[in-house]
Amino acid sequence: MNEETPRRLRRSPVLLAIATLLGSGAATAQTAAGAATLPPVVVTSDWLGPPTPAVARKHPGARTVLTENELADSGSRTLEDALRQVPGLAIADESGTGILPNIGVRGLNPLRSEQVLLLQDGIPLTLAPYGQTGASLFPLTLQAVQAVDVARGGVAVHYGPNNVGGVINFVTKRIPNERTFTAKESVSVARSGRVLTDSYARLGGFVGESLGLQVQANAIEGEGERAHSKTSVRNLSLDAEWFPTDRTDLKAGVQHYTTRNELPGALTPRAYAQDREQSTRPLDRFDGDTTRAHLTVTHKLAGGAQVQWKNFGHRSERIFAFGNAASADAASTLRQSSPRQFRVYGTEPSVSLDLSGPVRQKLMAGLRYMREEVDYKVDATNLATGAYAVPRDWRFENDAYAAYLSDTISLLDGRLKITPGVRHEDVRLAYRNNAAGTRTNDTTKDWLPGLDIGWQATDALFLFANAHRSLRPVQFTQITFGGDLAAERAKNYEAGLRWAATPQLDFAATAFRFQFDNKLEFVNATVGFRNLGQARHQGAELEAKWRPQAVRGLEVGAAYTLVDTEQQSGAFAGKELPYAPRRQLGVQATWRSDGWTWNLNGHYQSDMYSDGANTSTENATGSVGRIPSYVVWNAQVGYAFAWKGTRMKAGLGINNLLDRDYYFRGVDYSQGRMPQPGRGVLATLQVDL
Repeated sequence: MNEETPRRLRRSPVLLAIATLLGSGAATAQTAAGAATLPPVVVTSDWLGPPTPAVARKHPGARTVLTENELADSGSRTLEDALRQVPGLAIADESGTGILPNIGVRGLNPLRSEQVLLLQDGIPLTLAPYGQTGASLFPLTLQAVQAVDVARGGVAVHYGPNNVGGVINFVTKRIPNERTFTAKESVSVARSGRVLTDSYARLGGFVGESLGLQVQANAIEGEGERAHSKTSVRNLSLDAEWFPTDRTDLKAGVQHYTTRNELPGALTPRAYAQDREQSTRPLDRFDGDTTRAHLTVTHKLAGGAQVQWKNFGHRSERIFAFGNAASADAASTLRQSSPRQFRVYGTEPSVSLDLSGPVRQKLMAGLRYMREEVDYKVDATNLATGAYAVPRDWRFENDAYAAYLSDTISLLDGRLKITPGVRHEDVRLAYRNNAAGTRTNDTTKDWLPGLDIGWQATDALFLFANAHRSLRPVQFTQITFGGDLAAERAKNYEAGLRWAATPQLDFAATAFRFQFDNKLEFVNATVGFRNLGQARHQGAELEAKWRPQAVRGLEVGAAYTLVDTEQQSGAFAGKELPYAPRRQLGVQATWRSDGWTWNLNGHYQSDMYSDGANTSTENATGSVGRIPSYVVWNAQVGYAFAWKGTRMKAGLGINNLLDRDYYFRGVDYSQGRMPQPGRGVLATLQVDL
């Protein structure tokens, strides 16, 4: 290594080894200026296609792509902050540091992100994608993400399970053609004075013409706004891409993610009024550890056909520790924890065929097998006597089989595309109580048909409509009470348009409805879970973007979402569903000029209920009651410049500019008011070599 090697690399043997390897091919890479590198194979067997705004505009359903620039320009501290820009998404910040996102789509309950399919580079992200759809470990950090692709409709045939609310695909940074080193430091200072740092480094590029390597390292350290919020995250990933021929592409990666965190927890209304930054739950914490790996082989055949084979798996552990206090103000007599161990493996071959003839067609077919093994315990320690007990020792196993087939028929010179398709899910869940020796099984089998229509009516107007059937399988914890449960099924409908009214003005409008046939609900500790009946979500999303000619580099946008929900059977028939805000409005303005980027964005969310009974009056613990509306404004200024030949970017942002107080109700064991972050300052500096 020469003297110009960054000091950070010299201290890291992994980065040093890869930098040395890349250096051996530097002459070839630099002299060819990237032209000698084989172009990436376009993955046409992926239904969504590349995660770009241009591709999203042709998708036959509501879809939003947040680009790398948009993620950086918004001044977001976490991925949760960034997702507030997407129409129809409701976000609840549990930790203040981004480690446990709560994401809801179109009125679906956001707690633990249980009712939306989360993917990382097209691979299921959650710990048990069939048996535990909640994101109780979120092994991803903002700095590693290049784009976020949110498809809210028209995906249930090709992506599953848990596809009622659509798909959110987090696309990580790709291997660059030329050798590149990036270092970025972010410092967030809360109004309480607590500091959270986010350190990121990336080194990658192609060795010669056919082999690309990349390493990313991200470390988050410090505290959120509130007391008892110490956070430590380590996210390390290694990626490789190899083109053995000009028709074959192999992508592989290994990721190791660890997190160690204190959780400030919820507050009673009285404690919130005293000091919303305090924590009254000293025993609460969350730790997680996961190692994930994937290998994808893509081969292009003659005539536009393509075969792809994805393989993925992970070994993970996560543990929540908490006290047993009846309220957030009371002292705990027990320290409890819920350790979980997960072992998951999946394999998914797929094929796409382009068929020419009087009518052009694209056939897509795929199969998937996934195995989930979960050890599920709850233990408790008496704080006075030290007595230790294990009240729960459960084992879950899942064998899930899926198959899908679709046919995209192109008419009118390709301007009209009609895609009928069908998905089949076969989920076989087994539960064993290790202490009692009891066993229970549950099987879900279903055909999920779908139809997507996209019509480029004019060069400026794109119309779309889709209808799908979707499901969320029976979950691990739901089967423990016994009973013959059925998966949650829903019928999804969408219709909308995208219209480029002028070169400066774009509009989009979507109407949606999904109807649950047999929504699962918790009855009580004796009965457990039962399929209690129907629920409906319907509404509309409106978007507009304007780029005035008079101010070059300025773009102004707004997005409005209206959601109407109703429980249609059971004890609360006629009432709204919990955690379903009726109205949301997002606005933002971005101005780019001479290396400067100025951004101002705001988000409004209307009030909502926290329980199915639609209780308006807050109780003493704060666990139920109406959740007030809120408005939050954020601002950031960034500047891109060169210093001694080195490209650099600096940014200074203010989150929650007007320092508004707002909250939601607690999650799981921590019930009460969950304060959301107040005003904070975010400073960033990025260096690219």
